[in-house]
Amino acid sequence: MFQLPLWSAFADAAADPRFAYAAGIATIAGLVRGFSGFGSALIYMPLISAIYSPAVAAPTILLIDTLCGLPFAIHAWPQANRREVLPVAVGGVVGVPLGVMALVYVSPLSLRWFIAVLVLIALATLAAGWRYHGKPTVPAALGVGVMSGFGAGAVQIGAPPLLVFWLGGKNSATTVRANIMVYFVVQGTLTFILYFYNGLFTAPVVVLSLMFGVPFALAMFGGAYWFHGSSDVLYRRVAYAIIGFAGLVSLPLFDSLR
Repeated sequence: MFQLPLWSAFADAAADPRFAYAAGIATIAGLVRGFSGFGSALIYMPLISAIYSPAVAAPTILLIDTLCGLPFAIHAWPQANRREVLPVAVGGVVGVPLGVMALVYVSPLSLRWFIAVLVLIALATLAAGWRYHGKPTVPAALGVGVMSGFGAGAVQIGAPPLLVFWLGGKNSATTVRANIMVYFVVQGTLTFILYFYNGLFTAPVVVLSLMFGVPFALAMFGGAYWFHGSSDVLYRRVAYAIIGFAGLVSLPLFDSLR
């Protein structure tokens, strides 16, 4: 448990030279999240991990994204294909605890390399035109859920396996977006419980979550407005751009340039 932070904790966090950069990153992540239904962690995690650490980045984006995304997920619920979401969510129940163990016990540098590899593999797969064109069977959906859950539990990046799985189907951008948003609420709830149990929600993490959450939420509403009227082609191009950007900036090789 943590004690409620004093106002001085908020002042100290805002006075930190890193805060302004991190708040800007949170704003961009919220804009992308509102538009595409995913992608906040692909922007937020590699950059905030480099500025602070993965142990700060993961729980803050979990708190921010889950709370801010809940109203959108409720609104998207009728548009989601719940038969596709359910088995993926079951697989996530297996993958999330394994990912949380990695976050707790694996070194921060190794986790950042994991972020880079995960994102760049997804980008290469999508750019090459490979999709899962088979019938969305239960075993396939369970496997995707395990991979997504592990990525989310470890570094809050669970979208790439879902994109490969769902973008290759016949669903429209609206349905894919709704599937991802609804699934992330289920996944986020389980991850929240495990993060709390492992003591990851420290007072500084809660303070930063509240301070980053305001610009994130405002930008997310703007992104959701932007989504209306966009084409499926535009949706996919934005998705690929998000993945490519995240993969490049997350490479620890470029730390000396930051």
